Amino acid sequence: MEKLQQIWLSFWDTLTAKLGGGRIMKGVLSLGLVYLLITGVLGIYWSWEPAPLDLQAANQQNPADQVVGVGTTSALIGITEMLLEKPGGYLTNDLTPPGVWLDNMPSWEFGVLVQTRDMARAMRKDFSRSQSQSTEDPDLAKAEPMLNFNNNSWLFPSTEGEYKKALKGLKSYYVRLQDTQRPDAQFFARADNLNNWLGNVSTRLGSLSQRLSASVGQKRLNTDLAGEISAEQSTTSQQDMEVKTSWFELDNVFYEARGTAWALIQLLKGVEQDFGPTLDKKNARVSLLQIIRELESTQGAIWSPMILNGNEFGLLANHSLVMASYISRANAAIIDLRDLLSQG
Repeated sequence: MEKLQQIWLSFWDTLTAKLGGGRIMKGVLSLGLVYLLITGVLGIYWSWEPAPLDLQAANQQNPADQVVGVGTTSALIGITEMLLEKPGGYLTNDLTPPGVWLDNMPSWEFGVLVQTRDMARAMRKDFSRSQSQSTEDPDLAKAEPMLNFNNNSWLFPSTEGEYKKALKGLKSYYVRLQDTQRPDAQFFARADNLNNWLGNVSTRLGSLSQRLSASVGQKRLNTDLAGEISAEQSTTSQQDMEVKTSWFELDNVFYEARGTAWALIQLLKGVEQDFGPTLDKKNARVSLLQIIRELESTQGAIWSPMILNGNEFGLLANHSLVMASYISRANAAIIDLRDLLSQG
């Protein structure tokens, strides 16, 4: 220990001597090192992913007396609050250390945000409306476009400010929904509404699975027009192409998928609560629970200091391919669930 201390003191004296020496220079260097140490520790703390939401604690009502829609709505509100209030707050638009140094957490935030936007749109377009000609809910009509505001705006207006306005609209809808004396706020737990939202989820997961699988590079045949002989597209594409995710984007895609899965776990738990009778009628509740279980597997602890990109059967792990496996299995289960919901 004493030897290490001597080496450090010798290095410190040499460094300050080369930079001019003196107490002022030593003080500046000391402050700089302290600042880097503090921001480094903060960066590690801010990079911790949030724990799952406790939806039962969020809903104070007796489960037997809960109004239809409070599960999904409280999940959406909880996810939006988590984006803004987790350690470090919303980091995507940070311009100062340590937020500006972090890229994994902003990618995680984007995955969560996409699912937040999709659910807000589904609630405005489907869940809160009885039919195509019915009037949309005013609070959801204001909240949904605010969640689609630029996710990287620092000022005039800030991203956080717009998302807080959206959160206010969601909470107003939530309060009105629970008031049995105000039937103007509704949530229609029908199989067709759930099927529409799940279709969008499936599309998102399919895209993520392909991007994750491209971590090792793949030769793919062009199947864009498969299944319909008269189908056309705008411009001609190669019939045989190689797709590979850039090495610099591997961790970004991985954490985006991880954030997507985290958000979907919360939303699906809310859906199970609201659509319980519908799922039971189709004998599909277990299918939904299996989707949640597959997605929960994506949230395991990452013991490696970086996202590895080994070959499929190489010496090193490939975290992207493992994540793609879980995402693909969850997507396959969603496709099966949609088939059950579409049956009479």
